[in-house]
Amino acid sequence: MAGKKRETVVAGIGIAFQDLGLADSGDRKLRVQLAVRLNEWIDEHRLSQAAVAKRFGVPQPYVSDLRNHKPSRFSSERFVRFITLLDRDVDIVICPRDSAHETEHVSVLFAV
Repeated sequence: MAGKKRETVVAGIGIAFQDLGLADSGDRKLRVQLAVRLNEWIDEHRLSQAAVAKRFGVPQPYVSDLRNHKPSRFSSERFVRFITLLDRDVDIVICPRDSAHETEHVSVLFAV
């Protein structure tokens, strides 16, 4: 079987960005979670990209990136600002690490 390469599969820890070795994996995960929650809100309110762009004060192509789950254009702080523009408060809770979490844990909850 000359020429056949053997592939090695390595089990990850379940955090895609960290498994890829990205130094800012925690921030990337946070931005993705914020983008998902914003998209859920936009879907629930059936807003067009143009309406969202006007509300957030950004060009429509930025909203397109958000809607297509490409959060790299935005910082975590900017996502938090967008949430406040939806007449929502943002509370950040810092607590001791749960022993069930081997690595950093970030979660975003969107209360109704």
